[in-house]
Amino acid sequence: MKKTLGTGKRVAVWAGTLLLAVLTGCASVQTTQSGTVGVERKQFIAASVPAAELQQVANKQYAQLMSEAKAAGALDANSAQVQRVRTITNRLIAQVGVFRSDAQSWPWEVHVISSDQVNAWCMPGGKMAIYTGLINRINPSDDELAAVLGHEMAHALREHSREQISQQMAAQVGLSVLSAVTGVAAAGDLGAALTNVMFTLPNSRTHESEADLIGVELAARAGYDPRAAVTLWQKMAALSGGGAPPEFLSTHPSAATRSAELQRNAQKVMPLYEAARR
Repeated sequence: MKKTLGTGKRVAVWAGTLLLAVLTGCASVQTTQSGTVGVERKQFIAASVPAAELQQVANKQYAQLMSEAKAAGALDANSAQVQRVRTITNRLIAQVGVFRSDAQSWPWEVHVISSDQVNAWCMPGGKMAIYTGLINRINPSDDELAAVLGHEMAHALREHSREQISQQMAAQVGLSVLSAVTGVAAAGDLGAALTNVMFTLPNSRTHESEADLIGVELAARAGYDPRAAVTLWQKMAALSGGGAPPEFLSTHPSAATRSAELQRNAQKVMPLYEAARR
């Protein structure tokens, strides 16, 4: 007589199969070359989050955001700021091949948005924005501005957004499996907290550190003083005045850790800066 599984066991088998399918659809990869700064961490990337598809979504969202900024009169309002940002960005883009050759053909684009926010960002595939709040309130030198823009470009080069999405997918499936096996629905707040602790928070800090390091090297190779990353961060930290830090710094490592790491790696890439200045 054929033995059949009970309902609970069938659910457990199904849930385990689902989790296995998700995990086997992921790969541990290195999205960039390590560079002089030595970024060598293997990354967890899901095959179900194709880079090309993510870039298409990013491009669409970027076009919408820029359209809204333009309609509000907030897009590239100050021509001098726009020219300055694009000049620095173009010099940085010329260096991206050191970390990944395909990025040289990305449709890079940058705009300046009028906003009091002290922030900048780069979407997958190289679509960027920087807010006038960062430029006006921080008053960065060209070297410091290169540190900001290089940092944001590094997030795209390392595909941090794609990695985060992969991690979140795995976390959601894990909670679904737990719910299916135990029969207890995963609580929304608990699920968000668990995901944050296990995946998002630690990796967000890792992502920020990697972006700092790659950004420092991009800046140095482009002829911008890599030591400016330290003074930029000091200006950012001072702006908080003991309160909440600017959004740009919200998930960064601690002050002491970040400052020491930036100083150490700025020295490591100083020969690149000196060579670029010759």
